[in-house]
Amino acid sequence: MNTEQVAESAATEKEPRGPKKVVCAVGRYFKKNWVGLLYVSPVIIGILVFTLLPMVTSLFDSFFKYDGITDREWNNFKNYLRPFTADWETFSKSVGVTFLYSFINIPLTMVLSFLLALFLNQKLKGIKVFRTLYYLPVVIPTVIYGLLWRNFTDVQYGLANSVLNNIGLGSFPFLTSENTAMITLIFLNLFGLGGGMVLWIASLNGISPELYEACDLEGASWWQKLVSITVPMCSPMIFYNLIMGIIGSLQTFGNVFVLTNGRAGPNNSLLFFVMNIYFTAFSTSPEIGYASALSWILFLIIGVFTLIVFKTSKWVFYGEDS
Repeated sequence: MNTEQVAESAATEKEPRGPKKVVCAVGRYFKKNWVGLLYVSPVIIGILVFTLLPMVTSLFDSFFKYDGITDREWNNFKNYLRPFTADWETFSKSVGVTFLYSFINIPLTMVLSFLLALFLNQKLKGIKVFRTLYYLPVVIPTVIYGLLWRNFTDVQYGLANSVLNNIGLGSFPFLTSENTAMITLIFLNLFGLGGGMVLWIASLNGISPELYEACDLEGASWWQKLVSITVPMCSPMIFYNLIMGIIGSLQTFGNVFVLTNGRAGPNNSLLFFVMNIYFTAFSTSPEIGYASALSWILFLIIGVFTLIVFKTSKWVFYGEDS
């Protein structure tokens, strides 16, 4: 055995094993990266305190009969079975409303924001002004946004019906009718297309002009370039917007709560899943345990849909695929 092998053998014998080895490795990591960890510590603490801790707590509470005040009472899996048995009518209503909204809102907003981005991606004088105007509604806080539209669509005193009456079309029920509440919500949601528009423009600007030049040499039409180049090259952004759209639509709450003044619309026509959770947890007879179980059911639903999209994402084209 030479000198190097002897030194290596001695170092190996001195190196701790088992749990002590893990502790030493963690210690070395913190000693080496303590400056970077110090900078990101507010984010880490925020995730731990405001995300992971509430998730663990809600998972724990979901197995108890608990109102947030009295002692917890073990409830086994009854909270998870209740939506499909005793509370089936309310549960199915909230699921139906949420899915209906999602199936209409996601493709509609994706297509319209994409078309808007195509229009605003042209090299025209003053086009940046229009981009800014279309994006402005996105920066308005949810509560303010909801209050503005609630006052605007007020049946008796709102500006919308005032304009409709003046041009002879008569009053529109907007959020006061079960038949028009969902349509009104989807229409009002279209004023937030600016957020998706910015992402689409970024994706469009990432496409190489040489691809379009090659198509021009072949005599391709605008539609052929759109279908053969623009859409395939934007497929990563389609994938991203689809995932975020599913997560956002299934968790719809703030704007609807403000628009309906916390009443879920006429005949619960806007009783979204998260609103059902809110009413369950903060009603006159709060059921924190049952609301926690509903939250985890929603988490599983979102996880399933997200997993399906990921498993069927072979249509997404990335640059390295070529």
